[in-house]
Amino acid sequence: MVAIVGRPNVGKSTLFNRILRQRKAVVHDQPGVTRDRLYGLADWAGHEFHLVDTGGFIPDSDDLINKLVREQAEIAIDESDLVLFMTDTRVGPTDLDEEIARKLLKSNRPVVVVANKADNETYRLETHNFYRLGLGDPIDIAAVTGYNIGDLLDIIVSRLPKGEIPDEEDKLKIAIVGRPNVGKSSLVNFLSGKERQIVTDIPGTTRDSIDTEIVFEGQKYILIDTAGLRRKTKIKENVEFYTTIRTLKSLERCDVVILLIEAHEGLMHQDIQVLEQVQSFRKGTLLAVNKWDLIEEKETNTSREFEVSIRGKIPTFSYLPMVFISALTGQRGVHVLKLCKEINDRQNVRIGTSELNKFLEETVNRRHPAAVRGKYIKFFYATQTEVKPPTFVLFCNYPKLLQKQYIRYIENRLRDTYDFRGVPVRIKVKSREGKK
Repeated sequence: MVAIVGRPNVGKSTLFNRILRQRKAVVHDQPGVTRDRLYGLADWAGHEFHLVDTGGFIPDSDDLINKLVREQAEIAIDESDLVLFMTDTRVGPTDLDEEIARKLLKSNRPVVVVANKADNETYRLETHNFYRLGLGDPIDIAAVTGYNIGDLLDIIVSRLPKGEIPDEEDKLKIAIVGRPNVGKSSLVNFLSGKERQIVTDIPGTTRDSIDTEIVFEGQKYILIDTAGLRRKTKIKENVEFYTTIRTLKSLERCDVVILLIEAHEGLMHQDIQVLEQVQSFRKGTLLAVNKWDLIEEKETNTSREFEVSIRGKIPTFSYLPMVFISALTGQRGVHVLKLCKEINDRQNVRIGTSELNKFLEETVNRRHPAAVRGKYIKFFYATQTEVKPPTFVLFCNYPKLLQKQYIRYIENRLRDTYDFRGVPVRIKVKSREGKK
């Protein structure tokens, strides 16, 4: 996790876009507070890292908007493995820069001082002035033009932690995510109860959570709990931002995701945001509706009506299985582990090429793709190239003319035929020469 911080107008968002090689826009829900950019997944020389953009940091301002911006910056610093402290060579070190530097020194986080707007030799010569901040060697860049960005990325990658939790190949890692107070810790507590064998508690990537390793029916699991909120007094209105950062970390590490939904409140906007994040990581997912024991009416069709209501809000995720639980009483709690194992098994399924081509032939014969501009689309063959998620490549004569609705039709047929419940499926379409 790499956080970009600094006072206003030093080019933080420009650097963010430059590193991600795209433009991102995220609007904050808090009235009057807009974040043009927030977070993204970056990669350089085969290394991936999360990049977090923050608003202009004004340490001691009493203005409401400045307070909210400062909270987000403090959360990002607290959760980061490396901080990029953005400064401006055209202005030089300011009193505000020095104040931010003092806070960064107290945070004990690794910091790289980035002297931005060094568009020419004159401004580059000003870089040495930033040594007075006491945070090590500054690097001069120009985020607008891309000057020295490669060298900066080399520094970032070299200073990120390389260690991983050892001996996890045979362990199913489950991330339990969701909004605050939906029962994530209660579910972990139940699943790691006395009736199951607790092997060990191991430090997780998330600093103040403990990954719980358990064994159930011969399968080893690692439960990744994202519930703990650090330094609550400094979070206040930015709980959603904090949860987002935590969820990103957990999604990267896990095999399967449990999205916990609160029964009384139903599916909320933030739940849908988490689902979209899960989709970007292409993780197998289970929807667990918690506190179901508190629903007063327990008629036979109550859960069915609730499920229909939720699925109506997320038609794109209709393939996700749903279970109704009570983390407090343990209702269907053990069933959650079984479902997660089934999802993980499904996302590791491989379909033989001959069987896949037979499937493709039957699927196309059932419904042919529409001709486009007088050109008829013909499929040649299909193959599976990856698992986790299952990835299929279809070869045809006009891949660019194949409509998205038809690709979705093939995906739905794959799900019906091979039972990919809870598993994202990726379909790529190419010409026989390999062109997309």
